[in-house]
Amino acid sequence: IVQTALRKGKRRSSNTLTEKLDNILTHRIAGPLIFFVLMILVFQAIFSWATYPMDWIEFIFAEAGNWVKYALGSGWLSSLIADGILAGLGGVLVFIPQIAILFLLISLLEEVGYMARVAFIFDRVMQFFGMNGRSVVALISGGACAIPAIMSTRTIGNWKERLITIMVTPMISCSARIPVYIVLIGFVVPAGALSGWGQGLAMMGLYLLGIFGVAISALVFKFILKSRDHSYLMLELPEYRTPVMRNIGFTVWEKVKSFVTEAGKIIIVISIILWALASFGPPGRMADAESQAKIEAFEKDLDANAVEDLVAARQIEASYAGILGKAIEPAIEPLGFDWKIGIALITSFAAREVFVGTMATIYSIGSADDEYSIHDKMAKERHPVTGKPIYTMATSLSLLIFYVFAMQCMSTLAVVKRETNSWKWPVIQFTFMSVLAYLSSLIVYQLLA
Repeated sequence: IVQTALRKGKRRSSNTLTEKLDNILTHRIAGPLIFFVLMILVFQAIFSWATYPMDWIEFIFAEAGNWVKYALGSGWLSSLIADGILAGLGGVLVFIPQIAILFLLISLLEEVGYMARVAFIFDRVMQFFGMNGRSVVALISGGACAIPAIMSTRTIGNWKERLITIMVTPMISCSARIPVYIVLIGFVVPAGALSGWGQGLAMMGLYLLGIFGVAISALVFKFILKSRDHSYLMLELPEYRTPVMRNIGFTVWEKVKSFVTEAGKIIIVISIILWALASFGPPGRMADAESQAKIEAFEKDLDANAVEDLVAARQIEASYAGILGKAIEPAIEPLGFDWKIGIALITSFAAREVFVGTMATIYSIGSADDEYSIHDKMAKERHPVTGKPIYTMATSLSLLIFYVFAMQCMSTLAVVKRETNSWKWPVIQFTFMSVLAYLSSLIVYQLLA
């Protein structure tokens, strides 16, 4: 009816600033190019602007841990607080500056009216992959958190397009993946690579890889799911306006607070459990591990700090956490992962950001190097047989690829169940994303190792 009633006249001249900008920003070629350039600048800012505040947070948590050990002396309580709770929390909260910068810049683009243009630009592309322009809004929201992004798909009227959007949105790299990316990118791309732009481009590459996974997965679901319904996109393109900094500040505060409170609660619980698993083991095994480590240290004539680190490493391996990690090591060894990474993979099924907190806890227990950051401690880790670094480029890239595709968020699965009113779709989602993550990681490691 609309098509028959439409009358097409001569295009009126573009006089307003909004129309002049839209001629460029919504252009079919220039529009996507400008969008990708803006995203590169955003990801570069995440690394370059956050260096000093991250250093301050690391220093504060390191000093807090040292103070607790000094004030409480040696014992299980000081170890629990310093090596368990503070190490786990510090390992994740150190990334608050980068998360705040990400939301600050995205909120600026939203406030000026640019993000509505992004939905318009990519509507035709989304239609090809079985979605529509509203799916872009959900996918962009997934960069913050998949949970509200999936809930926002309620505005999509076509059930097939909505279901496809729900199934693929968790592949968009969310804020929970940022701590994992930042720690591991340092092992793949040196800080000064490409005149300082290397790590930002690597971060952009991981986001693009997630988008590529979204596109391929959506295309598969498009041909699997059958529907005769047709959809359309009706969208208002607001005038460009000066951003209201109060709104931006409120958005950044809410997102960071949500990250801290939601991640913090999970991390504290898991850190305490993990500390207990890593500090205790079957009767006699921990004592045997300590005595064997001291004999080995005496034979190698190690200094006091090296002896302490060797004893800690042997005891963690003999602990309940070590036994759990060793149990799954055969399955993940082809990916380049050891049993310590295996422990982190298990704990991060609760939430992806727990990976960093887990590694911080594991490498802090019994270590004398509290002044080192989690990245430095991971860099010092060596294979017990070959003596080579654990976190080589192949292993680190394999782990990055795994976290790009893996569905490691129980809360997201619960929301998918609620939105689809069935356990069928979250089970399918978890299965296909886990298989994709494992196979992709396997291929990357076997090619590079």
